Amino acid sequence: MRNGVARRDRRPFRVAAFALLMAAALVAAPVLDRAFPPDLSRLAPALTVTARDGAVLRAFLSPDETWRLPTTRADVDPLYLRMLMAYEDARFGWHPGVDPLAVIRATGQAVVHGRVVSGASTLTMQAARLLEPRPRTLPSKLVEMARALQLTAHLGRDGVLDAYLTLAPFGGNIEGVRAAALAWWGKAPRRLTPGQAALLVALPQDPNGLRPDRHPEAARAARAKVLWRMVEAGVLTARQAREAEAEPLPTLRRPLPLLAPHLARHLIAARAPDDPPAVRTTLDAALQARAETLVRAHAAALGPRLSIAALAVEAETGAVRAWVGSPDLLDTARLGAIDMVRAVRSPGSALKPLIYGMAFEDGVLHPLTTIDDRPVRFGDGYAPGNFGFAHYGRVTAAEALRWSLNVPAVAVLDRVGPLRFAARLATAGVTPRRQGGLGRPGLPLALGGLGVTLEELVGLYAALATDGRRRVVHAVPGAGGTEADEAARVLSPAAAWQVRSVLADAPPATGFAPDAATRGGRTVAFKTGTSYGFRDAWAVGLDGGHIIGVWVGRADGTPVPGHIGRDTAAPLMRALFDLLPLPPHPVPGPPPADLPAVMRTADLPPPLRRLALPDAGGGQSVASGTADPLRLRFPPDGATLDWDQAALGLALEAAGGDRPYAWLVNGRPLDTAPWHRGAQWRPDGRGRARITVIDRDGRSVSAEIWLD
Repeated sequence: MRNGVARRDRRPFRVAAFALLMAAALVAAPVLDRAFPPDLSRLAPALTVTARDGAVLRAFLSPDETWRLPTTRADVDPLYLRMLMAYEDARFGWHPGVDPLAVIRATGQAVVHGRVVSGASTLTMQAARLLEPRPRTLPSKLVEMARALQLTAHLGRDGVLDAYLTLAPFGGNIEGVRAAALAWWGKAPRRLTPGQAALLVALPQDPNGLRPDRHPEAARAARAKVLWRMVEAGVLTARQAREAEAEPLPTLRRPLPLLAPHLARHLIAARAPDDPPAVRTTLDAALQARAETLVRAHAAALGPRLSIAALAVEAETGAVRAWVGSPDLLDTARLGAIDMVRAVRSPGSALKPLIYGMAFEDGVLHPLTTIDDRPVRFGDGYAPGNFGFAHYGRVTAAEALRWSLNVPAVAVLDRVGPLRFAARLATAGVTPRRQGGLGRPGLPLALGGLGVTLEELVGLYAALATDGRRRVVHAVPGAGGTEADEAARVLSPAAAWQVRSVLADAPPATGFAPDAATRGGRTVAFKTGTSYGFRDAWAVGLDGGHIIGVWVGRADGTPVPGHIGRDTAAPLMRALFDLLPLPPHPVPGPPPADLPAVMRTADLPPPLRRLALPDAGGGQSVASGTADPLRLRFPPDGATLDWDQAALGLALEAAGGDRPYAWLVNGRPLDTAPWHRGAQWRPDGRGRARITVIDRDGRSVSAEIWLD
């Protein structure tokens, strides 16, 4: 009795001691929290570049060589979340990080059975262990419990769940649900089947032992265990569980997305250290993937060493929808690591629409104005020739633009003024880059005598595609033009509409029927270009909703004989348009209100009926007696040319001297037009060849080349 009284007498002291201990813990908790804050450094995810809808375009490894993509509950299927809670932590919504009922159950089972029967880990405790890995011991478990309470206080339940979704291991160096869904099924985790969700719930239990590509039977059994637990919890029906059990397991681990790799690399390099780890772009992931597939197939058909770039932009906003810098980032033969969307190349004839547009705007030219297409020398001694060395006599301005005739384009630029044209290019966002520095612009600008990028060229056509105002091409939301950019006028709305009207009737791309012959199809107004020496082939088109630009050539700038814009770049450009939805308003669109009355009629006033060439009053346009020395412009002496390309035909070109020219190959004359500056030669075999050109006075120059 005395002992019982003594025990009862000690109870108040025990209660007081417990209360004192709890009070001390409450007082010490903030101090301990500040002294030992949770380490959240592993939450730093891998850098990613995403499409406009958040889909991953390209991911980069985290500093610890892990694919750890940022994942939130909004990124994953609600079914997966319900299954995860039911399997791992049914009371996650109310406990503070440690589930006391689970602790009591686990402790009681351990006492009864003498061993650990079930754990008491909550998702919060698992997140704490993922943040700070420790050996599986009782002291470590106590630390995890303390850290779990801290995490709930610091991050809240949603933040804790996001931490688990980002850090959970799924085999190898895959961490997080988003990376796991991409690695095992090549899809985002927003839409998962019950079988997929169950496998993602099971995998973190033993990430490497349950990998479906290496241990399929173990993975299948673990998935089945989760599925039937879900039936017991009322998350799935028995029929759903049986159907999910029959789903095939992934048999290989897929590479993570590598879409738009050139653009992604550029955006990550430009990222500030404190910027978010995910860089969101304006790209359409599905369009990007299909465009890359199409570019790779087109490059394979063209042969080795050739590179291709393609850019698709929304006309009204300038937002990029697809960006393909090369057919294959890792193809060293094509120099695939070079982003040809940003490379500076000669545009050939691709700038001619702006020249004609400025003349339309000035009122000195009408689409029906006639121009003589014939050999002519302009005042500074410049004597342009057409591609193919043929001339077509009297043509309209519209025909000259559609057929990309050189002499009429230079004549129009001569009227517009090269300096004004260069300034207008700068207004459109084209940086002036001319051979020999920034000297006074000249007439060669009409035929590609400056350097542009595909990005700049597409931006220029975006102004032509709309109301003539500048559109800044941008791949990051909010990175478009300033108010000054948007107010910059490249062309008047009327002039832009006239250019679209002319280009809408251009001859179709090689291999495509005319737009007017297709039922329910789209109209694409486009222009092609081929730079000097067949180094660059271009095609840029617009359909009323988007602009697509394509460049084809060799990244090292060497010639690709026989490849021209209409045959090489235009078919790909036209095929890329077929990946897009039909525009609401096809080109050219309704004529603008400011269209001058004279542009609405075919009865032209005398000043607009004909554009006179510099020698219109008579005289020999290809004057002799020039002091320029005769020289062979292509091919250069000592060049080695690719036989597969040369077999299609080589365009020989000379300059200087006095015409007519005579051409010899290995001593045999070529059948050529003597007043032209060039000739066409189709080699009959590999090996060495000697090419000679002789002018009227007997001066000659030769080049020895090798066809391999």
